[in-house]
Amino acid sequence: MASPLIGISGAGIGGLAAAIALRKVGLESVVFEQAPKFARVGADINLTPNAVLALDGLGVGDELRKTAARPTHRISRTWDTGEETSRLEMSQAAETRYGAPQLTMHRADLLAALEQAVPAATIHLGKRTVGIDEGADGITVRFEDGTSQRVDVLVGADGIHSTVRKHLLGDEYPDFTGVVAYRAVVPASRLDGVPNLGAFTKWWGPNPETQIVTFPLNLGRDIFIFATTPQDSWRHESWTMPGSVEELRASYADFHPEARALLAACDEVLKSALYVRDPLPSWSRGNVTLLGDACHPMMPFMAQGAGMAIEDAVVLARYLADTPDAPAQALKRYEAARHDRTARVQIGSRGNNWLKEGGNADWVYEYNAWTVPLA
Repeated sequence: MASPLIGISGAGIGGLAAAIALRKVGLESVVFEQAPKFARVGADINLTPNAVLALDGLGVGDELRKTAARPTHRISRTWDTGEETSRLEMSQAAETRYGAPQLTMHRADLLAALEQAVPAATIHLGKRTVGIDEGADGITVRFEDGTSQRVDVLVGADGIHSTVRKHLLGDEYPDFTGVVAYRAVVPASRLDGVPNLGAFTKWWGPNPETQIVTFPLNLGRDIFIFATTPQDSWRHESWTMPGSVEELRASYADFHPEARALLAACDEVLKSALYVRDPLPSWSRGNVTLLGDACHPMMPFMAQGAGMAIEDAVVLARYLADTPDAPAQALKRYEAARHDRTARVQIGSRGNNWLKEGGNADWVYEYNAWTVPLA
């Protein structure tokens, strides 16, 4: 049997990583992306060592290091007293311990590096998936523009609103968590006197829904600020909208002065609603499967959303290469290999207590998607 043609719905981080991984193991893929062109979107991405290990294997790590910052530590501080409750050495120490450092950067820089590593002919833009037909001779993906494409395997890497997930599971909707997030990027020069700007620092609030996280971007020249707070409901059509700097500062008025100084430097801010789904018992059927946010969207509190998608992409490619003549079996093996880890991270992210007072980061950071044994 000839090698299967793998269709990937979605050209985000997970979809592009899957296309690169499949090419590296000798399999052909085609990527369908609903956007008419690639745009520089998003503010930040925090790649912990497990994600960087996977990206290094994809061959894009050197490109990322040109603009990324390497946080010196992962620090936890208490919201009102400023007390440090944990400090984990990163940078070179993480590279020595795990084989890769933590990298923090603009999300657009990661997407650009992934885009450059995928042959242009592999990506089809302006292709919004509206229907999927499974038959004995393969899978037909139908698009909004009236065209279609036959593939042997279909991977849904199309995010929390996944059309492929809907095809597998029917109508369902993500849950609003009751938490909103503010995001801002400010020049480090505005924060003279604020300590630990070169570290990933998390200010733990008075409840699990409230926190402020900061880390460097752009080789340390910029600082990303991420803050969450409870909110009863979200009635806006968009999940992300311009926010109020005054509202942001008021929400954290009781925080330590060093935390408030971070917010005082913000000129503008985006406000987003955070949505999640519960872990799925299964996300593959026949020759159709899911990866990343399409199957396990999670809260950002462990910084593993993108990392889990990248890991998925590598492990999926390895299983498909292991049994290319039995793709349905390969997809079930991939799902079995990834289910428990991603569910544990989903649940841990929602609980938001990981590394609050120290603890073991190894089970997350030391995972190597390229070398983990195939079941």
